[in-house]
Amino acid sequence: MIELNEGQKAPDFTAKDQNGHDISLSDFLGRDLILYFYPKDDTPGCTAEACSFRDNYQSLIDKGFEVLGLSTDDEKSHQKFTSKYSLPFSLISDEDKKIVESYGVWVEKNMYGKKYMGVARKTFIIGKDGIIKKIISKVDTKNSSQQVMESLI
Repeated sequence: MIELNEGQKAPDFTAKDQNGHDISLSDFLGRDLILYFYPKDDTPGCTAEACSFRDNYQSLIDKGFEVLGLSTDDEKSHQKFTSKYSLPFSLISDEDKKIVESYGVWVEKNMYGKKYMGVARKTFIIGKDGIIKKIISKVDTKNSSQQVMESLI
């Protein structure tokens, strides 16, 4: 499994957002990016995380950040999720799991003794130059945007 570290170049990607538009990591060169990986649209933890970024979106933008969420859900699921919770940022669909694998977040999970593969909740703060500045592995879903800001102090 791939293990990315702070100081490394973030793997580039191109994938569709909830509106069917191509989004590439290289689109964000020259801006700081919060790229957060989450397991599933419209589940309690993932909703809390997305709403934390939504509620603090303007202050993140004011500080020079862009926000992107990414899961393996399809575009239609992302569209419902962004519409239901008025999310002001794009959600990337990675149905073929190439991006989650390149970021090392496609991992074996264990629930009630049953092992399965899924997306690990992880946030990458990528600098203007495409270099990973910070990786947050223990995400506090209700306070994810504050966690990002505190990690940069």
